[in-house]
Amino acid sequence: MRYIKIFLLIALIGCAQYHTPDRGMWAQYLRGASLTDMTDTARTAKRPVFLGSGGHVLSAEKIPAKLEYGDKQISDNMIAQHYMANLEYALYDALRKPGISVQRAGTDVVVLLVRDALMELNAPELSDTGVDTLKTITKILQEYDATFIEIAGYTDAMRDATAAHALSMDMANRTAVYMSIAGINPVRMFIVGRGASRPIAAQDDIGRLTNRRIELRITPVR
Repeated sequence: MRYIKIFLLIALIGCAQYHTPDRGMWAQYLRGASLTDMTDTARTAKRPVFLGSGGHVLSAEKIPAKLEYGDKQISDNMIAQHYMANLEYALYDALRKPGISVQRAGTDVVVLLVRDALMELNAPELSDTGVDTLKTITKILQEYDATFIEIAGYTDAMRDATAAHALSMDMANRTAVYMSIAGINPVRMFIVGRGASRPIAAQDDIGRLTNRRIELRITPVR
């Protein structure tokens, strides 16, 4: 498995066109990832596993000394806000492309990627543009590695809710597999498919394109 991953990483670094590995190999690339929502309880349960895999929490060494004062909880919050603000700015500056938005919600950073900015129009595969985008995101998340990442897939309204969930999960898994191959520890990942739930636009022709999306929610590990 390790040598397969190294080979694919070399291909990613080079000019070879990326293709998602066979579905039967996804579980190997995503070993350690959680197929559940990134709730407070789930994060707390995963924290020792993350630390045991070589991960680390936010530390004072990453933060200017002027922020290290006062009550511990206040200081911890300031550290997290500072760290995530820098992450937000890094992602925002690097992802000025159509169909992509970066925003902060509290100490979380959310990256929204509409499907057409990420995948081929008529095939369940990452596009060349989508690969470039994920390569950029992955590089930044390797630097800001004291974070958990929820990778959530969504579709537009579909008559078959089961098919919608399966499609959204497929999108999320393909995104997660790429990120794992490119160097993100899958233990950091929470992978979910939410089907047509939580629409962010009307269900007209334009809105449907927006509702088909991947959302990356990134939260600090404390």
